[in-house]
Amino acid sequence: MSVETKAPAVNKPARAMISAERIRRRVRELGKQISEVYADIDTPLVMVVILKGATVFAADLLRSLTIPAELEFVSAASYGSGTSSSGHVRLAHMVEGPLVGRHVLLVEDIIDSGRTVDVIVKRLRRMGPASLRIAALLDRPARREVEVKI
Repeated sequence: MSVETKAPAVNKPARAMISAERIRRRVRELGKQISEVYADIDTPLVMVVILKGATVFAADLLRSLTIPAELEFVSAASYGSGTSSSGHVRLAHMVEGPLVGRHVLLVEDIIDSGRTVDVIVKRLRRMGPASLRIAALLDRPARREVEVKI
């Protein structure tokens, strides 16, 4: 008696939609722009990073800055168990440090529906920052459900 087995299917790596070089170039451009905008502030810029997706982008962005910056983190989810937004944003962790009078840059990797960023921005504004802006690596306005100014 012989038993035939099939070799497991091998998934080919997906082709990158955006090259690594293009991403590196864009991160450097953003770093330069951010450094210019915040060149005259008296305290380090506070980069609030949305975990976990924006972590690598934030690290690369931090290295590209020519100004002092500090990192804070927020953990939020709006995807539930799937890949499309559930419409409900849950904040699992919010910034620990005081933001009153500080210049804050919210860092996100991809802005889709805008719901997560909207909820976090509203919460951060209540913490009294001197300014609040958003830096995103990728923007998907076609999927936007909530208006977000990037």
